[in-house]
Amino acid sequence: MNDAISKYRITGLVVAFLIFIIDQFTKYMVMFPLDLRAKGQIELLPFFNLTWAENYGVSMGFLTASTDFQRWALVALTGLIGVAVLIWMWREKAKWDIIALSFVLGGAMGNILDRARLGYVADFADLHIGGFRPFLIFNVADACISIGVVILLARALLLREKPDEDKNVQLGDS
Repeated sequence: MNDAISKYRITGLVVAFLIFIIDQFTKYMVMFPLDLRAKGQIELLPFFNLTWAENYGVSMGFLTASTDFQRWALVALTGLIGVAVLIWMWREKAKWDIIALSFVLGGAMGNILDRARLGYVADFADLHIGGFRPFLIFNVADACISIGVVILLARALLLREKPDEDKNVQLGDS
């Protein structure tokens, strides 16, 4: 195994773990010291509030889990997706794809723990322009998952790998 790629993979695991810790810390802060559940909303800036929301589904309210069976099925499904992301990250060779996947993995771990522990994902970040809200209320995990997916899509759509001439020569010589 290439030492540089191994280093990127270890770095990816560290980044995923740090995202998980930061996500859980911010959720702890809004739930307990700030008691956002009881307050409902804290206005911080003209364009940003802390607003309590309990997300019982996945992205944009899809697959809402309204029973315990559905909740645990969603935990299992998102857990399997998390394992698939981990495997993909471990097999990936491109540095920036590994980092992007670590953002997805760290965010997924934070939201999976919420769903297993609380029965919902705690959301609180509320970006808005007046009454216009371009995003649903989200959390650090959601933001990291989104950033990771955007990086993966941008790299897949905008950056094309140049063919390695050495590989073409070797393949042609066979």
